[in-house]
Amino acid sequence: MKILKFGGTSVADAANIGRVLDIVKNKSKESRLVVVVSALSGVTDLLLKASGEASAKDENYKEISRLIEQKHLEAIKELIPVNHQSALLSHVKRVINHLDTLLDGCFLLGELSARTSDTIVGFGEILSSCIISEAMKHDIDFGLETGFKDSRELIKTNSSFGKAAVNFELTNKMISDYFSENQQRVTVMPGFVASSTDGNNTTLGRGGSDYTAAIIAAALNATELEIWTDVNGMFTANPKLVKQAQPIEKISYQEAMELSHFGAKVLYPPTIQPVLNLNIPILIKNTFEPEAFGTYISNENNLQSNPIKGISHMDKMALLTLEGSGIIGVSGFSKRLFEALSNHGINVVFITQASSEHSICIGVQNSDADMAKTAIDLAFEIEIAQHRIDPCIVEKNLCIVALVGENMRNHQGLSGKMFSTLGKNNVNIRAIAQGASERNISVVINEKDVQKALNTLHERFFEDNIKQLNLFVMGVGNVGEKFMEQISSQKRYLKENMKLNVRLIGVSNSRKMLFDEDGIPLKDWKNMLEDGEKADKERFIERVKALNLRNSVFVDITANAEISKTYAQYLEKNIAVVTCNKIACASEFHNYRNLKNLSRKYNAPFLFETNVGAGLPIIDTLKRMIASGDKVNKIQAVLSGSLNFIFNNFNENASFHDVVKEAGVQGFTEPDPKIDLSGVDVARKILILIRESGYEMEINDIENKSFLPQASLDTDNVPDFFSSLTANASHFDTLYKEASDKDCRLKYVAQFENGKASVGLQLIPKGHDFYNLEGKDNIVLFYTDRYVDQPLIIKGAGAGAAVTASGIFADVIRVGNV
Repeated sequence: MKILKFGGTSVADAANIGRVLDIVKNKSKESRLVVVVSALSGVTDLLLKASGEASAKDENYKEISRLIEQKHLEAIKELIPVNHQSALLSHVKRVINHLDTLLDGCFLLGELSARTSDTIVGFGEILSSCIISEAMKHDIDFGLETGFKDSRELIKTNSSFGKAAVNFELTNKMISDYFSENQQRVTVMPGFVASSTDGNNTTLGRGGSDYTAAIIAAALNATELEIWTDVNGMFTANPKLVKQAQPIEKISYQEAMELSHFGAKVLYPPTIQPVLNLNIPILIKNTFEPEAFGTYISNENNLQSNPIKGISHMDKMALLTLEGSGIIGVSGFSKRLFEALSNHGINVVFITQASSEHSICIGVQNSDADMAKTAIDLAFEIEIAQHRIDPCIVEKNLCIVALVGENMRNHQGLSGKMFSTLGKNNVNIRAIAQGASERNISVVINEKDVQKALNTLHERFFEDNIKQLNLFVMGVGNVGEKFMEQISSQKRYLKENMKLNVRLIGVSNSRKMLFDEDGIPLKDWKNMLEDGEKADKERFIERVKALNLRNSVFVDITANAEISKTYAQYLEKNIAVVTCNKIACASEFHNYRNLKNLSRKYNAPFLFETNVGAGLPIIDTLKRMIASGDKVNKIQAVLSGSLNFIFNNFNENASFHDVVKEAGVQGFTEPDPKIDLSGVDVARKILILIRESGYEMEINDIENKSFLPQASLDTDNVPDFFSSLTANASHFDTLYKEASDKDCRLKYVAQFENGKASVGLQLIPKGHDFYNLEGKDNIVLFYTDRYVDQPLIIKGAGAGAAVTASGIFADVIRVGNV
């Protein structure tokens, strides 16, 4: 014999019940069946709401009762042939009338006893089981003998209304006797409901339909217990929170109990106990994908390379801490603590105690926290009054996350991996517990971090170490577009070869912004952005924070000073910052140092390789050199690809104005070219290299020897600036002629030595490292303690949208490899 239990979503409506009938037909060809059913989806909640409103003297309970009635009448009309409906309709109306009488009583009395509540909430299963049983009897294709049996007549309990304890000796005998005498091929029974030995209606706790099925399976020593639900079994994590969660094919009873205890709602925790000792396997199946394997729960030893079977969590938890010198070495302390909680019916789900015995922490449901504090403070009021124990401390809105696996005990370092993985994503652990069986490691964290924690841990233990990077991109002009193209073209390569899954979650330009937690398609981001919401820097930040995704990276591809001021807000939320915007790192030294400190404190990378040399590995090389113990004594560099392009193309046949224009067209200058030509941009770059070399300096400490005439420097808009270049053409021609006469080339050079720095136009003679610097190339010469006579030279393209985008891309990959 097999026991099949169908949950609320499986019997939500006539269409779903039709699927149940098909499954039962197929299964009944192989074996006798007991079919246990839950209430129609949502009905139990409606019953609870109706009883609550009736006892609160809110007449809306009548409308809820009509809704419940209508829901069942509609199911009957769709499932039962018209000429067979009348008897069942009359039965349902009688049951609803009984429900109305009870609700009216609650309304008149203005109260709801636990005993009355049990009777009311059990109506859902009573009604659904009758309807499903009749539907089977009248299905012309069924061709089998179907019976109905009220579970209240077979399952006997004590009178603990709400979650009654089963009298197994009496229950097992009654179930065994009934099925020995009644040999129907299929017997339909309501789940959840039972009755006390003195005849009152009781229930087995929320989710008790699973428990009903397990009780019957154990009493009949069934060959298998099947739990039919709306998912493909137990998952490695909650699939609603972790999109990459996978079904677990095989799992032990103990692992299943751990996962269900810690919130895996697909299985009610007490379900396993009745079948465990009899070694009756449990199969969890999906009503909507019956061909899927599901999860097989048994005593089989399922050895596998991964010792972790699943990650589960319990939300809406509170942590209560009791501490003080009066605890140390006092026998009976724990007894008094747990007795105080037990006397108030408070369930403790988490316990941890310091080895010093100075404090003890317990986890309870949020809803029980205030009552628990009152009970504890009362139990220890004398010690509290004598200041030997502090009053109980309560922290609410927490969550317990647990790693579960039977073979965890045989693997070292799992807890270390768990804690470091959470720590890298700035998930603060409030408490830790691990049982002696080593089947689970549990941590208490803030509830707001639960999705990030689950995804981070799942990524670490189940996803072949594929790390998901969630990008939030600000600025999608020339460089930004190239960056998007590079991500799109390399996405597959990154996943297959570097184990990085890069997703675009948020994007913004100056007009619009767009967010999608599931990822914005990289092939269509531009069109989607046009339909996005109005851009707002502050709202962008708040959305990034609220999403609270693991491995988040803010990518700034602007030259906007206001955007550069937001970096601290990202870093202190453990969000990495990748930027080509030089303003932050060239701002006041205390701000630069603060950003670096925040990066270290919150384990959030702050990378700005493209601040100097676009895609050239200048800053990364410098960092490695300093980290190895070398010291920079002198820097000489041509750091502006735009200025190098301009002076390499400026000659007697091309006016200075036209060359600058062309540089802008090719994307080598900022939108306002005066930023490049005034030397401000180069000064920022050398300042960043000086700071990264370990020296403290401000931008005003750098001598700027401008080659622009004062009239050009005084302009305040781009058209006027270009006009000034034309008006002062002779000035620039003179500069070129002087260089040409001396057989030199014009290069805009930045240098640092002996604590002093400067930027300015220089005449570079033949034979110098800078002389043959072509096109838009940059070059940097580092003279250090190790590179004394011959400097370390880094040379290559230092401007252009594609190379700058590649530098940003490289920084993003560095974040992924941290």
